[in-house]
Amino acid sequence: MMENQNVIYGINGCIVTVKDARSFSMMEMVYVGHEHLVGEVIGITDKFTTIQVYEETVGLTLGEPIVGTGSPMNITLGPGIMNNIFDGIARPLKDIAAESGTFIARGSKATTLDEEKLWDVTVKVAVGDKLVPGDVYAEVPETLSVTHKCMLTPKIKNAVVTKVMPNGQYRVHDTVVEVEDELGRKHELTLVQRWPIRVDRPVAKRVPSTVPLITGQRIQDSLFPLAKGGTACIPGAFGSGKTMTQHQLAKWCDADIIVYVGCGERGNEMTQALEEFAELIDPRTGRKLLERTVLIANTSNMPVAAREASIYTGITLAEYYRDMGYHVAMMADSTSRWAEALREISGRLEEMPAEEGFPAYLPSRLAEFYERAGYVHNLNSTEGSISIVGAISPAGGDFSEPVTQNTMRFTRCFWALDKSLAYARHFPAIDWLASYTEYDLALEDWYNEHLGEEFIVYRNIINDILQEENKLMEIVKLVGADVLPDDQKLVIEIARVVRVGFLQQNAFHPDDTYVPIEKQRDMMKVIVHLYNKSKQLVVANVPLEGLLDTGIYERVIKMKYEVPNDDLSKIDLLIDDIDNTIAAVLSA
Repeated sequence: MMENQNVIYGINGCIVTVKDARSFSMMEMVYVGHEHLVGEVIGITDKFTTIQVYEETVGLTLGEPIVGTGSPMNITLGPGIMNNIFDGIARPLKDIAAESGTFIARGSKATTLDEEKLWDVTVKVAVGDKLVPGDVYAEVPETLSVTHKCMLTPKIKNAVVTKVMPNGQYRVHDTVVEVEDELGRKHELTLVQRWPIRVDRPVAKRVPSTVPLITGQRIQDSLFPLAKGGTACIPGAFGSGKTMTQHQLAKWCDADIIVYVGCGERGNEMTQALEEFAELIDPRTGRKLLERTVLIANTSNMPVAAREASIYTGITLAEYYRDMGYHVAMMADSTSRWAEALREISGRLEEMPAEEGFPAYLPSRLAEFYERAGYVHNLNSTEGSISIVGAISPAGGDFSEPVTQNTMRFTRCFWALDKSLAYARHFPAIDWLASYTEYDLALEDWYNEHLGEEFIVYRNIINDILQEENKLMEIVKLVGADVLPDDQKLVIEIARVVRVGFLQQNAFHPDDTYVPIEKQRDMMKVIVHLYNKSKQLVVANVPLEGLLDTGIYERVIKMKYEVPNDDLSKIDLLIDDIDNTIAAVLSA
């Protein structure tokens, strides 16, 4: 029996127990063993305290000390987050690599932010100013694309500025402003603040989002849009393109800040993401995309408990920048690996398993995470949002498994990836029949104002054509396409134009990897015009083959490459070409 209360009593993978401890509190951050491994208290009984360790526990022995910090599991927030790569508990991988090489050493003391770097600080308050939580007291040009705003932490309710340092260069822990709160306590405000990762940051008000998150991906923007501050999930089997779809969203969506969390993903995929992001130019600023991106790399060979923490680390960083008035997009790849971490930890704790071995609290954990998204009015009277896109990796592409089903309960946009589409080289492999969005009605006014009322009309016609094709293909599979009347043959041909010319998108083509929403509208306009004009042949009993032989359908398919994104005048020429071609076929 151990005499010292705060020592290791038992070790079970990432779970460590302490016997008869009385000094720890729930969710307290602790340091485990002689190497000071980061851990968190997750259970307390009259006899045992249970600790979840976020680092590899191999080599720990019974009797090693455990030291409490007196505060919950938290991370440091301040300048230096952008253009950086962290592990699951917000330690910078560059610093770790310099310290211990390729793999993360246990007990690494690498700090989240560079504590010696000097930042150009502009103080935004004066002596006597009254501050409330969220008020900006200093600004720092974090990168050329992002201005970092140092805000009064919500932990200080009301304060009066008593001292102000002059503008100049300061380290992150240097005091730039001193305040006195309503109880007469003095506080020194630096460039940083600490925040518990499992606690959502407060906001003034949550409001419905009426603005779409423009991604430049046609099937997502036009057919299944996501609102800023909305939630979406991308389920798909292995090899269906989840990671690549998220990469495209992260590269091209019109959010101000990108938080990309590689949660339990293979190391080669994260390497690809890091290399690609490093080369990409932000189309809005003309500068490196990494200047407004933070990457959290928690690969499959890293400790499983840190995988569970990485999601919360990512969403906390996203909330911090949202509070500054930025629109943030967070990519979580993948939440299935996160759920698997929950399952493993639950098994170590000997909890009663629920469906497929996942813990019974899986739905509530998923809800906690996705509910931290939203469009908000911040405490400092600015507006900001967090949009969450979570990838799901159901085994064998089975969407009936618990993670997919529970995620569908808490997200309003469902982009289902189809393995057969991916194998047919149709990317993005989003199944237009299984996917849906609940944001279309909320975004109608925005589309009507910015793109005209015809946008919704075109979208509905395109959807109807795809639904009708699905029904007809059941007949075609039985008896072949030759027996169909011309009006049904026309639907199948137009649906092919929609699938190949509109829904399929080439990520390696300069004019097709990102498509402005105006071009998307005009492309739908051309397809609908072709459909309506082709009906004239059906009404006149003119065989459809004559029109197909002209090659006009193929020219419409190729417009995604031949119409430049910055010059849509060729759309009108293509419409004239359609009119002339059909007139010629009718008169022949």
